Amino acid sequence: MLVPRRNNERMPPGPIDRRPLDRLAEEFSTQRRCPTVAWGVVRDGRLAVFGAVGDVDEHTVYRIASMTKSFSAAAVLSLRDEGVFQLDDPIGRLAPELASLSSPSADAPAITIRDLLAMTSGLVTDDAWADRHLDLTDDQFDAIVAAGPVFAEPTGTAYEYSNFGYAVLGRVVHRLTGRRIQQHITERLIEPLGMARTTWVMPSVAQWAPPMRWLDDGFAEELPPLGDGLIAPMGGLWTTTADLATWISWLDDAFPARDDPDDGPLCRASRREMQTSQQYVGMRTYGGRQYQASYCLGLRSLHTADRGPIISHSGGLPGYGSNMSWRCGRRLGVIALSNATYAPMTELGMRLLEIVSDQLGAAARVRPVPAALAEAAHNLVELLDAWDDHAADRLFADNVALDDSWDRRRAVLEPLGRLTIVSLVAANDARATVTCVTSEARQVTIAFSLSPDDATTIQEYEISPDPPVD
Repeated sequence: MLVPRRNNERMPPGPIDRRPLDRLAEEFSTQRRCPTVAWGVVRDGRLAVFGAVGDVDEHTVYRIASMTKSFSAAAVLSLRDEGVFQLDDPIGRLAPELASLSSPSADAPAITIRDLLAMTSGLVTDDAWADRHLDLTDDQFDAIVAAGPVFAEPTGTAYEYSNFGYAVLGRVVHRLTGRRIQQHITERLIEPLGMARTTWVMPSVAQWAPPMRWLDDGFAEELPPLGDGLIAPMGGLWTTTADLATWISWLDDAFPARDDPDDGPLCRASRREMQTSQQYVGMRTYGGRQYQASYCLGLRSLHTADRGPIISHSGGLPGYGSNMSWRCGRRLGVIALSNATYAPMTELGMRLLEIVSDQLGAAARVRPVPAALAEAAHNLVELLDAWDDHAADRLFADNVALDDSWDRRRAVLEPLGRLTIVSLVAANDARATVTCVTSEARQVTIAFSLSPDDATTIQEYEISPDPPVD
């Protein structure tokens, strides 16, 4: 009998060689003109490697800009889980003062909570404007809504990155709960997770990276950072590399789905929902590698054929640039922070992740094999080794004999000889591939899937033997 993988068996063991990571960070800091860089590798739930350019450490505070959206999305989902609203509720129904918000065409659907989280509201992309309005007041927000904000697309049809949309989310939460979303984030997420240096206000401690920019031929101080306001849920948080290691470890620990205790502060199902693609964005290139990008709920998903999904989000504000990226479900991620205006930290973060993935041989996510799937694989190989019609009747769904007779299926097996299982890889909880070797050292691959009505039966299988060796 095959033994299913344990839930925590996701990364191959081995040391991380930090030397190429240090070189990369140094080169990046020089080329991109960053006064400081703080970076870290998060592995198996902890900050395994920390590195820095400049006089900073893992507790130095930076502003993380749009990475804040993941915190806002988590708070919104926690309220959804409590029944305060549903993601597909129109915002005008939840906050009457927002009823006037509509797409340019009369036939477009109403904006929903999901649209705001997933960047499909149609509101115009507003990075340059929003970054200078983090301290937006309620009265200023009301004036924008009354005048009618600008739309770029009909609601629900396309990706359009709207920071103002997260201000709208904040207003909905305030209207329904009587408390600002910042309070919910602090009390529901930041404090329970022990992120002691993560705040909404500029740090008073000496250990922080002041905002800088490259101007002409040298570094200059940026304008003083804006305070906490109605748009702050899109980009206002201040935090550290150490605190972010806690954050991304907690998000990634939602994978795989399992029966372990699930006591929050946000359930694993909702954390997985945050990391599930909602809207295709397009192709993006980082470090010479192309990724298919999509937006999730306060997070981005990047896909390549050989790496599997990478969950990520960047941030940029006057004086700061940031990125967090992790291999979904693999317990491996990186953090990259700088105090330079719009420093392109996604470029650094993705290159760091690439180096570490290569070192550890983490080519794709290894999915745990459920016990039912492992048992079915064992029973299938046992049957193929010594075919018995009665055993086939028990193992296979009724369609299998109709698709091809037992006699024809038995005849295919005769040239193979005895099979020994080498590996079992699950595509999902109902489909897997078994790799076997024959007594003559030929490799045989068997793909199969469970029946939709009974997890103990198989609805189809396909045998792919390697050619005989001459």
